[in-house]
Amino acid sequence: MIRLKLTLLLATTLLLAATSAFAGGIYLTELGTPVSLGTAGSANVVNNKTADAAYTNPAGMTGIKDDVLLSGVQILIPQVRFDSDIAEAGGSDGGNAASAVPIPSLFVVKKLPNDFTAGIAITAPLGGGVDYGSNFVGRYQANRSMLSGVGLSSSVGYKINDQWSIGAGVTAIYTVMDSDVSIKQEEKLPNDEIMPLPDGEININQIDGWSPQGFFSVNWQPTQKVLFGLLYRTKSSVELDGDLSVKGIQNELINEITGNLDDIKVDLDYAQLISVGVQYQATDNLTLVADFDWEDWSELGKERIEIGGLPTGPVIQHADFKWKDTYHVGAGAIYKLDDGGKFVSGGLGYDSSPVDDKDRTFILPIDEQFKFGVAFGKDSPTREDLSYSIGCSYTWFGDGKIDQTAQGVRTKGEFSTNYAVFLGATLRYYF
Repeated sequence: MIRLKLTLLLATTLLLAATSAFAGGIYLTELGTPVSLGTAGSANVVNNKTADAAYTNPAGMTGIKDDVLLSGVQILIPQVRFDSDIAEAGGSDGGNAASAVPIPSLFVVKKLPNDFTAGIAITAPLGGGVDYGSNFVGRYQANRSMLSGVGLSSSVGYKINDQWSIGAGVTAIYTVMDSDVSIKQEEKLPNDEIMPLPDGEININQIDGWSPQGFFSVNWQPTQKVLFGLLYRTKSSVELDGDLSVKGIQNELINEITGNLDDIKVDLDYAQLISVGVQYQATDNLTLVADFDWEDWSELGKERIEIGGLPTGPVIQHADFKWKDTYHVGAGAIYKLDDGGKFVSGGLGYDSSPVDDKDRTFILPIDEQFKFGVAFGKDSPTREDLSYSIGCSYTWFGDGKIDQTAQGVRTKGEFSTNYAVFLGATLRYYF
């Protein structure tokens, strides 16, 4: 019975840890570029002017006139603070559970003969995480949970005629996950009183894996002023494999069992995505953009986990954490300030929540999201002059109300502060 309870606890807490992330789902629309930051991602699917189209819209690469390299860096500055109303475990509210992270990116587009264009992209297409500390009020569900991904993409675009272009590519995603969960421990005394014992802890240490994800896009430009874009990303299945440790167990029998647990495999499915958008050249100086997408995140909550190290063989569990599909809508504008290439851009976006309030956990402290972005840059009309941009995007992750009971302990509250600021800059080089 002790062993059965232990394996169920491990399976439950680790499967919860496998769903850690920020964003509507976990894809990041902010790539540090003037198109992605300045329009809050709403211009990505119709991007046919800058080299990040190698990742966001390979068909749009055919609209780029010269061979170009675009390099950038953005700093993610999150603030995630929980306020508890009920905290049966005691402890602290954790302070700011997130920290600043630099995110570099690189995009290259090369013109080829016969109306073909090739592209390469290095991005951070997904990720997020929380670190509440070991004394957090919700530590029996999560102390710390981090999920990050780096994407290496290659793509090709083909211009069929003046109206139609198509593109396709593949991204190799490298995913890393870390997680810590406290284990509640207590001892029943002869007089039937319950004496609390120091917490144990489950640690997942940088389990990682590679997975491919295909993407395809179509651009249709029926007039000189209007461009429609469509992008599809396939589902990407990854098996994360690495070290597992269980520490601080007070019961000798359980400590002997957990001492044999040494590895873990977690299967994740990143969602397929369909995005559509429109670009409208309202005036010679003003371009308007809008987009809509659907993301199949209901599959991410259905995970498989395998815990190894027991003499009887691995423990395999499945679970459904009631994630649901999300949708995004956005709109933005790009305004050319002068003939020297200076421009400003701005945009708004909305993402629906991937989880209902009653199912939200401390590993996913978000619900619906609102985004706002602005950027300023110079797109030099000549190859010799420097092209650059700076931008900022703000995302509010919602109040994230939580009422959860984990390991028999209830914690209730909401995130009074729950947002992230993206600051980015890029340089463009023609070759």
